[in-house]
Amino acid sequence: MKMKILVAAGLAIAAAAAPTTIDASRVGAQAPEFRGTDTKGTVHNLSDFKGKWVVLEWHNEGCPYVKKHYGGNNMQRLQQEWTAKGVVWLTILSSGPGQQGSMEAAQANAYFAEKGAAPSAVLLDPSGEIGRLYDAKTTPHMFVINPEGLLAYNGAIDDKPTSDQADLATASNYVSAALAEGMAGKAVTTATSRPYGCGIKYAK
Repeated sequence: MKMKILVAAGLAIAAAAAPTTIDASRVGAQAPEFRGTDTKGTVHNLSDFKGKWVVLEWHNEGCPYVKKHYGGNNMQRLQQEWTAKGVVWLTILSSGPGQQGSMEAAQANAYFAEKGAAPSAVLLDPSGEIGRLYDAKTTPHMFVINPEGLLAYNGAIDDKPTSDQADLATASNYVSAALAEGMAGKAVTTATSRPYGCGIKYAK
């Protein structure tokens, strides 16, 4: 109980009375409300997307596992495919200032444009408030939220926990599967998995 109180207190600003990180990691729980500013200066609240499927993708451009998915055009393809179907895709940068993966807005805009990325928005989270709220552990760490605001998937992007681009061709993508099943009104077969990648470089 003491741990829950401490966690909730430490995230009071980001949580806005939403569930703690302990609940955030549980599929079927209400996804915690958050407020974040994107690289173009627009403020987004999770509640703005009520009624839509939402994907949260944690990103660090220096991470070999992230480079695997962006270098192989896998993440961009997923972003394009699912946003075309009405999914809101939020890429989140939770690296602290001076840490690997930390970027200012202009730098991030140039980087994602060069990569041909197509998320709905890129949120800057240098304080790590959103990342800690969701207990995001790695880059990439993926979450899928359903139109009712409930967490439908939490875990790795796929079943190949390597940094080898060659593995993309044979990987089973958990995020695509969760979205396809959920949007078809089916239960998500794999709702949780162990996220893989580089540990998020939160601010100290």
